Amino acid sequence: MTFRAFRIADDKGPGRVVDATLDELTPGDVVIDVAYSSVNYKDALAGTGSAKILRRFPLVGGIDLAGAVRSSTDARFRAGQPVVVTGYDLGVAHDGGYASTARVPADWVVPLPERLDPFEAMTIGTAGFTAALSIVELEHNGLTPAAGPVIVTGATGGVGSLAVSCLSRLGYTVTALTGKDGEHPFLRSLGAADVIARAGLQMGTRPLEKTTWAGAVDAVGGDILAWLTKTMNYGGAIATSGLTAGTELHTTVLPFILRGVKLLGIDSVMCPMPRRLEVWRRLASDMKPPQLRSIATEISLDDLPSAFDTLLKGQARGRFVVKL
Repeated sequence: MTFRAFRIADDKGPGRVVDATLDELTPGDVVIDVAYSSVNYKDALAGTGSAKILRRFPLVGGIDLAGAVRSSTDARFRAGQPVVVTGYDLGVAHDGGYASTARVPADWVVPLPERLDPFEAMTIGTAGFTAALSIVELEHNGLTPAAGPVIVTGATGGVGSLAVSCLSRLGYTVTALTGKDGEHPFLRSLGAADVIARAGLQMGTRPLEKTTWAGAVDAVGGDILAWLTKTMNYGGAIATSGLTAGTELHTTVLPFILRGVKLLGIDSVMCPMPRRLEVWRRLASDMKPPQLRSIATEISLDDLPSAFDTLLKGQARGRFVVKL
């Protein structure tokens, strides 16, 4: 029995939709009937050959999936159980979510919380999980709504838009920073109390600028991250997970040793399972974004090249959800 899959043959060009069989998939304990996947920046890089993301070829792309267990050799999972898988080697060194059937190690599988359906889980996906993990880490470092405003950079992207929504749901006063002037109403609809246009941002030249932010979710890196370090309140923390504005960080030690600023690196790929379960529980409860349906654009496997192009051009708003 064959099924459709988006397979990437090598790192020299784009992937394509092919017919695949279960026997061709990477070995694993749990076979999943995939309902939805999603599109992340990493998927766009891998699926177009724009960067050396994949560690083996050929490979079914897609670093996220949600669906129901078809069969399992691991007693922790039963047939018909709703599950979600994000991160680890999925879609990087192990056949991923861009197929109606997946086979994965049991240690990667998360039972889908009752208050999330597969579509919602993939509207969240790796991007939303990264946003939520950022918030959890900020809270573990003392952030509360009473501490002051929180800024989200790259706010119209997957991580950014879901961070704005989650933070607002939790009662934080959120400022959204974006380079897309036409998306200010969208960001306010997600709960942003204020929106700053990146083009008009005055970053200053001093090693320390006016204290402004109690916390930050940074999805872009580069000069924006450097500016954040200079404008955090005393004891404020920045959760950083992105590099679309660059991988280099040009700052000084002064924010860290004079204001006690904390820089928190966020890695959703190898996040330990206890923390992973905690974050998904929060995403299904007090942190669940109320605008999941409006954030998502549903597409098919055939639409992936267009979605990849949109992401790589920096023109995406919210999330692309792939229906399998």
